[in-house]
Amino acid sequence: MKPIKTILALAFGLMSATAGLAHADALADIQKAGVVRIGVPQDFAPFGSVNTDLQLQGLDIDVAKLIAQKMGVKVQLVPVASANRIAYLQTHKADLVISTLGKNAEREKVIDFSQAYAPYNNSVFGVESVKVTGPADLAGKTVGVARGTFQDLQLTDTAPKSATIKRYEDNNAMISAYVSGQVQLVGTGDFVAYALAEKAPNNKPVLKYIIHESSCSVGLNKGETALLAKVNDAITAAKKSGELNTIVKKWLNVPLPAKMATTYQ
Repeated sequence: MKPIKTILALAFGLMSATAGLAHADALADIQKAGVVRIGVPQDFAPFGSVNTDLQLQGLDIDVAKLIAQKMGVKVQLVPVASANRIAYLQTHKADLVISTLGKNAEREKVIDFSQAYAPYNNSVFGVESVKVTGPADLAGKTVGVARGTFQDLQLTDTAPKSATIKRYEDNNAMISAYVSGQVQLVGTGDFVAYALAEKAPNNKPVLKYIIHESSCSVGLNKGETALLAKVNDAITAAKKSGELNTIVKKWLNVPLPAKMATTYQ
């Protein structure tokens, strides 16, 4: 008879292997269902918003549909917010997240990323009268951000301790705070700030400084190598065909950066 420790060890090993197999091939599950669930933004124009017909529209929505098409499956759009988009992946409410997701070391510990599909610069904007040219100038000032965004993480790391980072649950709440004068500075994506100018004509946000030049990637759970390869193949094909450049120009009014357009993964 085998010692009880040996039996338990074998049982634990079998359970671990079975669990790994159960979650190791999301692509197979997607292909079997014929549907890929993709988390997309709904309050972050021009990347994702709701139009007058209550339909989702934007750059990320178009990219989600394009990737699903190239994967040969239907797409189910799952609205997410900045604060919960990674949680939606980890709890398997979404297979992919296409929601202005940028890479950083902390995020790469918990999820994987595709190659870049769109540019996204993160900057500090504010009313013209507030003089800010870099992180040091945020000392004693308050800057609004959407909770859990790249800007939130970057400013937390770079702003002086005397700066106050006011976190809002989503971009709409942050925009409302700026329009109503609750904050004079915001950390956000360039295109969000330009859209904000239309809502605050008397206090149009002026670019103070670029926090980080960044890009958007598709997020997915770790270990899904087959799914990652499929997504990267779809993005590469869209870059080579010019389809991705057409989407970026449509929503951002700029072409896909040359280096990004010719870098494949």
